Amino acid sequence: MSRLSAPMYFDQVRAIARYTLLEARRNHLLWLVVLTILAAVGLAGFLGQVAITEVQQIQAAFLGALLRWAAVFIVSLAVITGMVREFNDKGFELVLSLPLPRAGYFFGKLAGYAAVAMLVAVCMSVPLLLVVPPDQAALWGVSLACELLLVCALSLLCMLTLNQTLPAFAVVAAFYLLARSISSIQLMGQGPLVDTASWSQQAVQFIVDAVALILPNLERFTATDWLVYHSGLPMSLLPIAGQSLIYLVLLTGAGLFDLYRKNL
Repeated sequence: MSRLSAPMYFDQVRAIARYTLLEARRNHLLWLVVLTILAAVGLAGFLGQVAITEVQQIQAAFLGALLRWAAVFIVSLAVITGMVREFNDKGFELVLSLPLPRAGYFFGKLAGYAAVAMLVAVCMSVPLLLVVPPDQAALWGVSLACELLLVCALSLLCMLTLNQTLPAFAVVAAFYLLARSISSIQLMGQGPLVDTASWSQQAVQFIVDAVALILPNLERFTATDWLVYHSGLPMSLLPIAGQSLIYLVLLTGAGLFDLYRKNL
């Protein structure tokens, strides 16, 4: 295989990313996002009607949580189903048979799905303007974009490794749930009713702490406090951006390693 020039390489990566975006549009992903937003706003409005006090705070917390979970679900499902369709249609083998390095294919798909994630993050942030100040909605949206980038990279890695929809989605969901709740699990292990002197509890706590070191602390992402108490600051995005960059590099490296070891 001849070596590609840098302009040709980036042109092919851009073409793969563009095709990925077109595929998401043909799958009516935007309509799904719009319907989800309408449903979330309607439920938040109903909740505001039955709430007695702190109506706006309750609506903001509910709307933010619902939109965040919906965004993660939609993006992960878009990546997984898109890759499954490409595997079934033999498009994966066709693209890799062209004079394009496997890294180019991977970065093209990642860039395309990252653009989808950015679009979803922007759309999910707009309804928050109904209940929170614009600066807090913007901070929340940037944090959600970082979160969805990690979900994109993880979903792509799981599909390249597992090649099956259900196992890949299960791994992504388990990783996300554990990363968002690991801090709470650590606090539960240090409660007053826990016998911290027993060797079994110490072993469990050691395992939990080790897992916490490996996983990103997604509990700091898209914080509900920003929406309820308007406490978000631009400086709050620095550790979020740092974690996102580190884990994005790790997930990308793992995905490239798995892609290059495949025999096609």
